[in-house]
Amino acid sequence: MVNNAFLLPVQIVCGVLACALTCLGVWVFARACVTLFNRMSVGRPAPDRWRPVGPRLATLIKEVLGHTSFKNRPWIRLAHWLVMLSFPLLFTTLVTGYGQILSPTFNLPIIGHAVWWEWIVEFFAAGSFLAIIGLMGVRSFNESLVGRTRFTGSTRSQARFVEWVVLGVVLCVIILRILERALLDTLGQAGNTHFAAVSTPIHFPFTAPLSSLLLAASPSATALAAAIIITSTIKILISMVWFVVVAAQPSMGVAWHRFLAFFTIFSRREANGSPALGALEPITLPDGSILTPERLDELEEEAENAGPDDPEPEEPQFGVGRIEHFSVTALLDFSTCTECGRCQDLCPAWNTGKPLSPKLMTLALRDHHAAVAPYLRAAAALNKTPEDVSAEDVDSRPIHMGIRDGLQVDDREGLVTGTAHTKDVLGALLQAKAAPSDTGVATTPAALVGGVITEDVLWSCTTCGACVDQCPVDIEHVDHIVDMRRHQVLMESAFPKQLGQMFRKMESKSNPWGMAARKRMDWAKGLEFDVPVIGEDVEDASELDYLMWVGCAGAFEDRAKKTTRALAELLHIAEVKFAVLGDGEGCTGDPARRAGNEILFQMLAKDAIDALNDAKATKIVVTCAHCFNTISREFPQLGGNFEVVHHTQLLNTLVREGRLKPVAPQPGDALNVTVHDACYLGRHNQVYSPPRELVEATGATVVEMPHNRERAMCCGGGGARAFMEETLGTRIATMRADEAAATGADVIATSCPFCTTMLSDGVAALNTSASATVAVKDVAQLMLDAVHRGQLTPDTDAQN
Repeated sequence: MVNNAFLLPVQIVCGVLACALTCLGVWVFARACVTLFNRMSVGRPAPDRWRPVGPRLATLIKEVLGHTSFKNRPWIRLAHWLVMLSFPLLFTTLVTGYGQILSPTFNLPIIGHAVWWEWIVEFFAAGSFLAIIGLMGVRSFNESLVGRTRFTGSTRSQARFVEWVVLGVVLCVIILRILERALLDTLGQAGNTHFAAVSTPIHFPFTAPLSSLLLAASPSATALAAAIIITSTIKILISMVWFVVVAAQPSMGVAWHRFLAFFTIFSRREANGSPALGALEPITLPDGSILTPERLDELEEEAENAGPDDPEPEEPQFGVGRIEHFSVTALLDFSTCTECGRCQDLCPAWNTGKPLSPKLMTLALRDHHAAVAPYLRAAAALNKTPEDVSAEDVDSRPIHMGIRDGLQVDDREGLVTGTAHTKDVLGALLQAKAAPSDTGVATTPAALVGGVITEDVLWSCTTCGACVDQCPVDIEHVDHIVDMRRHQVLMESAFPKQLGQMFRKMESKSNPWGMAARKRMDWAKGLEFDVPVIGEDVEDASELDYLMWVGCAGAFEDRAKKTTRALAELLHIAEVKFAVLGDGEGCTGDPARRAGNEILFQMLAKDAIDALNDAKATKIVVTCAHCFNTISREFPQLGGNFEVVHHTQLLNTLVREGRLKPVAPQPGDALNVTVHDACYLGRHNQVYSPPRELVEATGATVVEMPHNRERAMCCGGGGARAFMEETLGTRIATMRADEAAATGADVIATSCPFCTTMLSDGVAALNTSASATVAVKDVAQLMLDAVHRGQLTPDTDAQN
């Protein structure tokens, strides 16, 4: 029997400790939750991000339970899934612990001794124990690597604290289950039939063998009860210490993401769960209208016509120039970052020695947001602009129970004195030359570019989308970067000089090369057939199978012209009725939009839509991945709805239908081909198979690069980077070309003219024999070669 007199002092001491620390933990944690809520409130409202509720809730449940955003690391995905689900499931054991301090045999009503529930508890306790040890090992291994790793810039002490807390909690759960069974069995043998019934191995599926080993030592019931009380108290103390520590650091994303991620995933840009890739969102003005050239004219007219007695109209903000210009959901993104580094693991800029890391940029914005939130809250209370609020103004605001203007005042635990960062974040920012000053980001209201991030950080991005695709909590890095670019271009007129040249050429000549429209058909010279032009050779596209959108690169860039010619020849051979717009074609505006010039994009896009509508185009084939994305995903925002296929998709269909008959080369002449996935075809639009199937149809062998499909590395040409000098670090195209050459391939197959151009330059820059042996060709060129082999072979059908 249990000696209650012996247990009473233990129960009193443990009960007092548990109650005291629980009160402290719950209070400071609730205060931190209020702080985070009020921090987010300084951002712009985003009502559309919280509806429709049904689809968003379904997406949330699917992502959380299925961990669908964890990619390419199945074991880490499983480990995190176990740890994540153990948090709410094993919370019941925390509740049980309070009862066990009062009565060691206490269990939850109804489910406490339910076999199905006890199996769940033990499965997740044991699974989480193994999982967290594995995750700690992964972190240790990555931290031991030399150079830039995915954990560079992650705050090590915070991550280790969370890991040890998880380990301690699940270990306590396992020990408690062992002790519980031993106590119930001991009391059952003493005559308590109920305890005997619930102490069988079926109730303790994983811990029964360990409990039997303990029982072999014949411990007394009193000793077992005391051990349960003490272990329960330790478990409560660990949990409450966690509450206190994370409450003192509201910017501790590695801990707070387990709460904030639910809101971030629910309010993601796409309610159906697709990533924030493909189309960019237009600029939405405070009145809910979309910024267009016409709307801009209206705003300027309203300002000019304002009378002397009218209130001065507020200057509209285009893009994001200060932290308060971000939406609530964007600010949520920054605070939800787990610092896992999956984004920077695949970032082409980071991996080639440039200052941009999606993770470090997010952490810089997070830390700046936390530092200036008191100024923004005080500005609202004092009816001042944030720039006019001084530190004295903030300090003079009244404090109630440790809270000032809705924000806790003691939230700088773990930060380097005089900065907004932890030691690891600050060190990584400085080492990467991504910080605007030696103390990191500004700690008072300031412009984002120059006060939080540098110009080199902003303009190094290729918008490849790897960061967005890999992020497990759906942070929308590309959208945030483009929003800051929009402010720099439209509000500050501050951008790289090469972009200024590109903008002028696009505005005057409707293409980034500044070529005359009459030269748009030069690519067709020398073909053995005439390429029909709409308005000249055919009236419109209504009788055509496809309108062939050539694109600016396909019309003016010499290497890209080869792809255009190859596609035209293949369509002609397959007897596809097609025509082009000729000099009536203009730029889709993609480089302007990715560079932040939304007004120029809309002007060009509307001209292109008008040209397509005038031509009565319905089905369009394109060779450029950027044109493919813009026409199919972004033109609908402006009323341009067309059926768009990429040339690899159409050619693949023609091969399957037998309208194109590629013939494999002689056995000794077969090529090894590695496929480079264009970001705006693959990652942004999920088209991966057609290029590979076409390569295989030519008789070549596909050899994959380590980074392929959704993990493919960018060529460096996206985000208007093809028109900017790349002076920092290694050229992205050179690094990608080196990876391709290392496969031993004879040819690098591309599916986008920008990729062809960038990788051709990258191969040429290699200081190896590969620069002379590796060719860069579009898939259409390889297919044309294979089809020509068939035309030259007398018995084509026999070979097929």
